[in-house]
Amino acid sequence: FAQFGSDLDKSTRALIDRGERMTELLKQPQYQPMVVEEQAVVLYAGTNGYLDDLPVSAVSKFEKGLLKFVKATYPEIPKAIREEKLISKDTDAALKKAIKEFKDTFAAADEVGA
Repeated sequence: FAQFGSDLDKSTRALIDRGERMTELLKQPQYQPMVVEEQAVVLYAGTNGYLDDLPVSAVSKFEKGLLKFVKATYPEIPKAIREEKLISKDTDAALKKAIKEFKDTFAAADEVGA
């Protein structure tokens, strides 16, 4: 297997790495299911590459922080997803802004060891 792993091209390696992060996002504590709009927010972040540069070990912390940030700062995002049952163009733009804003603070906090 070590030989197989070293022979992967860059794009295949990136897909496998993203899959590892998506697997982390999909983990939920037993008997504590996540509501759909929260799932949509974190899966959006994962499928759109916002986690690609994070270590797998940081995914859970990022997920929890992102949800807390979105609920506190952009409560209209989960509300829109819940009510519209989709991610509209406006919600998409708001999600991109919110995730980027959170990611900047997450990276800064990580640099100072918070």
